[in-house]
Amino acid sequence: MSAILVLVATYSQTFAQDVRITPDTSSYSIEVAGKLVTIQRNQNTNNMLTGDFTKTSRPCPPFCIHPMSAAAGVETLGELELIGFLQAIVAPGNGLLLDSRLPEWFQKGTIPGAVNVPFSTLEPSNPYRDQILQALGGVRAGSGWDFSAAKELALFCNGPWCDQSPRAIRSLVDAGYPAGKLHYYRGGMQSWLMLGLTVQTPNA
Repeated sequence: MSAILVLVATYSQTFAQDVRITPDTSSYSIEVAGKLVTIQRNQNTNNMLTGDFTKTSRPCPPFCIHPMSAAAGVETLGELELIGFLQAIVAPGNGLLLDSRLPEWFQKGTIPGAVNVPFSTLEPSNPYRDQILQALGGVRAGSGWDFSAAKELALFCNGPWCDQSPRAIRSLVDAGYPAGKLHYYRGGMQSWLMLGLTVQTPNA
């Protein structure tokens, strides 16, 4: 059953929040798969990142800075566009937000409304890949795939230095998934956390 979009833009006149998402909007509440998720920013103006996401210098390879585009024809999103994707595409049941990281990272916290599809599960070597492509709306067509009814997807991982979502996107494109149905949130968890946006802990 398709989720029903419930969008509540909470304006500054209603809540005295100093840290808004935009000048007019303090938070967004979106119903995704029957569950209401709220996205807002941390109101502690002294809050700082801690742990892994404070690192500035990871060895390259493998942690190299990735291009703005993950693949030809794939749109790159910022935070506001990603929230818009959740509102307009995910909430009505026409698409999914995919966290392409390994499960242990997903369990530490993810973007509200995301589902975990690790990048490695989309590689041709995974014997269960076809089942995942079918779950995304793909239909076997001879030796290839028909993705005409496939869901629109937005993918992310840990940030501009993380190759997991670009690899997942390339695997999907190589399988025949239309680039126009794919979106890349390059900032990933690094940018999401840096902006103090809501993080959801699965099963919490």
